Order: sequence, then C-alpha cells, then structure tokens
Amino acid sequence: MPPKKGEAPKQPPLIGRFGTSLKIGIVGLPNVGKSTFFNVLTKSQAAAENFPFCTIDPNESRVPVPDERYDFLCQYHKPASKVPAFLNVVDIAGLVKGAHSGQGLGNAFLSHINACDAIFHMTRSFDDEDIIHVEGNVDPVRDIEIIHEELRLKDEEMIAPIIDKLEKVAVRGGDKKLKPEYDIMLKIKNWVVEEKKHVRFYHDWNDKEIDVLNKYLFLTSKPMIYLVNLSEKDYIRKKNKWLAKIKEWVDAHDPGALVIPLSGAFESKLLDMEEEEKIKCCEEQKTQSVLTKIIKAGYAALQLEYFFTAGPDEVRAWTIRKGTKAPQAAGKIHTDFEKGFIMAEVMKFSDFKEEGSESAAKVCFYILKKIKECHYICLGAVMYVNIIVYI
Repeated sequence: MPPKKGEAPKQPPLIGRFGTSLKIGIVGLPNVGKSTFFNVLTKSQAAAENFPFCTIDPNESRVPVPDERYDFLCQYHKPASKVPAFLNVVDIAGLVKGAHSGQGLGNAFLSHINACDAIFHMTRSFDDEDIIHVEGNVDPVRDIEIIHEELRLKDEEMIAPIIDKLEKVAVRGGDKKLKPEYDIMLKIKNWVVEEKKHVRFYHDWNDKEIDVLNKYLFLTSKPMIYLVNLSEKDYIRKKNKWLAKIKEWVDAHDPGALVIPLSGAFESKLLDMEEEEKIKCCEEQKTQSVLTKIIKAGYAALQLEYFFTAGPDEVRAWTIRKGTKAPQAAGKIHTDFEKGFIMAEVMKFSDFKEEGSESAAKVCFYILKKIKECHYICLGAVMYVNIIVYI
C-alpha cells in the first residue's frame, strides 16, 4: 500500500475580521489626492456592463476587480447576468496631527478607519502652488510618519482601559481564565506603547495572541499599501526625488509592504478618454494606468480570493477568504453543496481557453492521464494535465 500522506500544513491564523464583505480605506493628510483617486478608482470600472455596480454612500463604493479570465468567460458564455468580484473602498477625510486627541474631527475619522480592514495610505509627492499642504511644504516621509503616529497613539489610548479592566478581573479578582489575555495585552502594550511600533510590524504573534488581537482589532494591525501620488510629468518619466526615500522608510519600518507610485492627475486624464484614445495616449507616453494593479493589491491585502461559476445564465465570481477549503467554498454557492460535498473537478483556465470548451479540455486531460499511467509522459507534458481533486 502507498504510504499515508502527511497532514496538510495548518494555515496560520490571520489578523483581522473574518468575513468576505471587508473594506479598504483611503487614508492620508488633507490635500494629498485621496478624493481624486477615489473618484477615478470608482468611475473607471463603472462602464455600461450588466453587473450591479453601486455607490453605497458618498464616500464608499464597490469597485469590480479586473480579471481577464472573468472577461473571457463572459465573452464565451454571453450570460444573462454578470457578477464580478468587488473591492469595497472607503474615502476617509484627511487626518491631521493630533487627530487621536480629536483635532480636525480626528476621532470621527479614526472611527472610519476602525470600520475598515486594510488601508490605502496615500502620500503626496508633487508640488502645486494652488493646492496648499497642511504642513506647509511637501515631505511625504514626514507625512507618512504623522499618519503612523496618529494611528499608534489611538491604539495606545485604546490599550490602557483594556489592561485596567483585565487587571481588575484577572489579577486582583483572581479570574484565572482571563490571566492569559492579560499577559498578552501586556506584551501588546510593550510593543505599541514602549517600543512605539505598529502591531503588524511584529511578525511572530502566536495563535493565542492573534485571537486577542482579533478581539480588539487595533488600527496598527491593519495591512497597509503605500500609494505615492506623483505629478503627471514625474509619473510618465518614472522619476521623483522622494520615491527612493519613501521606499527606504517603508523597507525599514514596514518590511514587505507594497509601495505603488501613481498620478491622480494622469489617471483622471485617462478617465475622460475613449478606450482607443487611452491606449494611444499610453503608447505615446510609454506608460500605463496603474489602477488595475492597485485594485488587485487592495483585494489581496484583505486576504480575499475568488472562484468562478460560469454558464449561459450567469458568470459569477464568488469571494472567499484565503485558505478556505473546497467544501466551504462550495457552501458559498449553496449550503447543500457543502453538506453533500464529494469532490472538486478542477481545470486550468489556460487549458479551457486553449482547447475552446470544457469537454475538449477534459478529453485532453484523460488522454494525458492514460499516458501518465503507462509511464511514458515527459515532464514537459505535465504542464497540460488538469487536476481531479478528491477531498
């Protein structure tokens, strides 16, 4: 008998809310281009397609996630209904220094950030005499540090009463069940208050510590993508005096975080063009829009992914959390699918596209499968084998 397969490696727990209707907020100082970016982002994907795009309220919208596979499936099946995956984006009014203590309606804005699950951190790297900078001059590294400190100080403010309450019950009250949570909160306090660092900067939180972090959802635990707003000229020529300094700061303080340069002015300009005119403009300028990359990065930051169901009635992307197993993914479509789950038949999109139909791709798979069983298949041909997965 073949040896038993070892258990699949356990997925590490994720910091953050569990769900699929998660949001990403656009955060930054006033006048850095947040609303311009929000307007471009939400309008760029609102073409006359047969899917339910909507603005939830003036500062929140659902943006469809671009995917060439989804586009191909829609063209192939010509369905009556089309439902792509969506990124929920919130435009949060500008924070200022002292926001944690209420400056500039800071408490309201920080509560909006608290309702989000990830952050597009936008910083300004362009000069414009007509757009006043709240700090008097353009210095994106300083601006990033201001936002970081405001979020940290708000968490510091949150931590104190939590520890006081736990100390009263777990230490003085002798509640042994809450003692581990109290000890974990002391570790979090040391990191955020004493070390003055963000929760997500520490990469070795264990499972129990992550459970506590997910109970309180601190602002500094939210994943962050740094968007650097350049002038149109700097974006096209791919040069700006601040880019290297920003990347250096992020690598030192938030290693692994994405830094994406963009130009709100250039993206706004493209938005008003027809598709052919847009392509011609990008070719002439030897550049391209970065919106697709930003949307996909935001979706990934929320630890979300999706799978498709496709047919003449509907092509739909079903959103699931990363690490979701096949039975639970099937349960997103209908609870009965999860209860009676037996197997998942999987094929590569590239095979489906190349062969021209699902049945042709299956025939290709079974031919290769028989060859493999006879031990005559070469390594190069394995690339074309679709997988039948038994759960």
